[in-house]
Amino acid sequence: MLLSLPFYLLILLYSRRKQTKIIEPVHYAWAIGMGLLGYYMSSLFDFIGLQYVSAGIERIILFIYPTLALLINYLIFKVAISKRQWLAICITYLGIGIAYWGEFNHLPDTAKFVFGSIMVLLCGITYAFYLVGTGKLVPIMGSIQYTSIAMIAASVGIFTHYLVASSFNIGLIHAFSYQLPTPIFWYVVGLALIATVIPSFLLSMGMNRIGSNDLAIVASIGPVSTLFQANLILGEPMLWQQVLGTGFVIAGVLLVQKVGVARTSSNHPGYPSPKG
Repeated sequence: MLLSLPFYLLILLYSRRKQTKIIEPVHYAWAIGMGLLGYYMSSLFDFIGLQYVSAGIERIILFIYPTLALLINYLIFKVAISKRQWLAICITYLGIGIAYWGEFNHLPDTAKFVFGSIMVLLCGITYAFYLVGTGKLVPIMGSIQYTSIAMIAASVGIFTHYLVASSFNIGLIHAFSYQLPTPIFWYVVGLALIATVIPSFLLSMGMNRIGSNDLAIVASIGPVSTLFQANLILGEPMLWQQVLGTGFVIAGVLLVQKVGVARTSSNHPGYPSPKG
């Protein structure tokens, strides 16, 4: 986040120079809240969970967040779920269940697995709320400005957490004196740019075009791809249940109807109010 922050600051300053529409303070407040919830809190839960479950299992559990986003939109904002989307949800859940069951049967320590699973599930829940909030705020603020503000807020939350958790003085000295090994440093650069800055803007831009419901389902391809990467790069075993479950998830994604405008945003232009 330290490497990502300068990019978000520069992009925000550039976007504000071209800003023409008036944005209310409440919109900025909600963008900050979404950043803290959807990236800082979500990442925290995810990384805690990854101490107890494998990357493959973590991805399987995270498959639930697209459907959570659909249900949040449906229950809170009354955004209708189409028959195609319900079918996609059912097929995706079937794939998740098959893959999850295969992993569960090969676990030696179920107690740690349950705790790690709960943490990853909380990650999926908070990220689902982030997707829903993003779908409401991007049409109002614009994808570039919203993403920059949300990610700057998330960065501040992460920095604050680090300093508090390690005690302020020690954490500050350690942060500026620690030298990463060169190979690790380039991994961090890749995480900052390729896995953080670029995807965050692509997500918001995609949300503005197809809406949060369809994006939530399409985004489930991310956890699917991580299953294969965990096998190829980390050497984690790839079970036949994972392969079969992955096939169902991909089939669910392909069922999503492609549209050219943000259907959710156009039908429901409101945003979450401070009173909920």
